[in-house]
Amino acid sequence: MSELLKIEELTKRFGGLTAVNSVSFSVAPGEVVGLLGPNGSGKTTVLNMISGHLPATSGRIALGGQTISGLAPNQIVLKGVSRTFQLVRGLPSLTVGENVVAALAFGRRKLWGKAAQAEALQRLDEVGLAHRADQSAQELTYIDQKRMELARALALEPELLLLDEWLAGLNPTEMATGIELIRSIQRRGATILMVEHMMDAIRALCSRCVVMNAGRKIADGPTAATLADREVVTAYLGEAYA
Repeated sequence: MSELLKIEELTKRFGGLTAVNSVSFSVAPGEVVGLLGPNGSGKTTVLNMISGHLPATSGRIALGGQTISGLAPNQIVLKGVSRTFQLVRGLPSLTVGENVVAALAFGRRKLWGKAAQAEALQRLDEVGLAHRADQSAQELTYIDQKRMELARALALEPELLLLDEWLAGLNPTEMATGIELIRSIQRRGATILMVEHMMDAIRALCSRCVVMNAGRKIADGPTAATLADREVVTAYLGEAYA
């Protein structure tokens, strides 16, 4: 299996706390992989290191065989990694379209002007928001804020898309819409690593899961088998349920 993302012995310490402890795994091109674990297990810290928002204490992160650990976030974006955040980070003073144009201006092609506006509309259309391009970003509903953030991430033309609890906080109807949207991105050949607590979404979207607990990797394999793993069940529900 070829590897788009390869993580080797990745470790992050905050003072005396080891948040991520010698974690290794890989993601193949076109895969949608779930990065799971109880709260505090180190999942978002891993995403933060992949995207450059946190430096690794030790270990290596490679994209397409090229080391990206140690690079700044803007450099990693240009290598082909984009992400969403647990808390949506929009620019509320701008329109929905301008939010995406801002991403394009700093993306891999450095688009601006009419070219950026046309590209922004295309990205917004992909997430079902083209009709709201001229509206203020602060007027969006929660699900539409998430759609806008996803459009911005896609505008950066990622080889690897990192989704950090993108489906969190959605009602059942919004959840179904969100799952289908991620499916549509997957069908276009995207490679996705997603942190998620919604197991229905994980089963629907991810062929494989990597599970963490207390900073270390405890499982890595096909979704159904991984979610039934005794150590994974214990991590989530306690020994009595394993």
